[in-house]
Amino acid sequence: MAGSAEMTRQVWERAGEAAAYVRREAALGDKTPSALVVLGSGLGDFADSAVARTVLPYGEIPHFPHSTVKGHAGRLVVGEVSRRTVCVMQGRFHYYEGLPLTDVTFGVRVSQRLGIPVVILTNAAGGLDPAFDAGDLMLITDHVSLMPDNPLRGPNEDRFGPRFPSPVGVYDRALLDVARDAAAAEGFSLREGVYAALPGPSYETEAEVRYLRLIGADAVGMSTVPEVIVAVHGGQKVLAVSTITNVLGRAPGQVVSHEEVLAVAERSRHRLGALLRGVLARPWPGEGET
Repeated sequence: MAGSAEMTRQVWERAGEAAAYVRREAALGDKTPSALVVLGSGLGDFADSAVARTVLPYGEIPHFPHSTVKGHAGRLVVGEVSRRTVCVMQGRFHYYEGLPLTDVTFGVRVSQRLGIPVVILTNAAGGLDPAFDAGDLMLITDHVSLMPDNPLRGPNEDRFGPRFPSPVGVYDRALLDVARDAAAAEGFSLREGVYAALPGPSYETEAEVRYLRLIGADAVGMSTVPEVIVAVHGGQKVLAVSTITNVLGRAPGQVVSHEEVLAVAERSRHRLGALLRGVLARPWPGEGET
């Protein structure tokens, strides 16, 4: 157990070292970025809209894991979007890559050591609601975790957060309203629903799709929830958006491929980018309050 406690302490220290490197290399000084934005499969080009940006390959940031999945560039971009300073993860880490969840969520821990108050997560997901269409954007309003592990398992690091963080209201209601307003201003509507997280990397069987619908899930993917759990543990506000890349269960024997997921994500990236820029451009309720 002592070894496990030591590993938990090391996450705090390593995240602090990584945060110090990012602060120095991006010349942040005393500035605290407004948000960490995590980009999912095929959605990485939003980072290119940042101005006065510093690009830090993951391999150069102390203790940062390496992204191994096609469609994830593996870079941290620090710059300004819609007049806000943001850190953008151009690619994330996944449990199915063989990483422990402490590594999968390390970017969020680094953002906490930087003092970042908001985490905005995006992903590519399979739709389970038959009313959805490929290319839709879905605001995540709740989740079901079917991951075999939890990133908070083991000794608690009190400097990050409490032993038993509450999952109620995980997806910040005020930020959801900001996203709805941003989409309306851009002239499109958003889907909303529950995201189910599976470990992957296998896609879902037809029986699993029926099961996921039965338990109330509207979309399914292989990421996001571990990062959400860690963000909430560290006291951050969360907004999460799924790009629906395909709708499951519409035809018997339907086959899903990663290439298809990337292709639909590519077609939807402009609308997602507009949504994220709109969210960042608007005032957030509670900002500046003490």
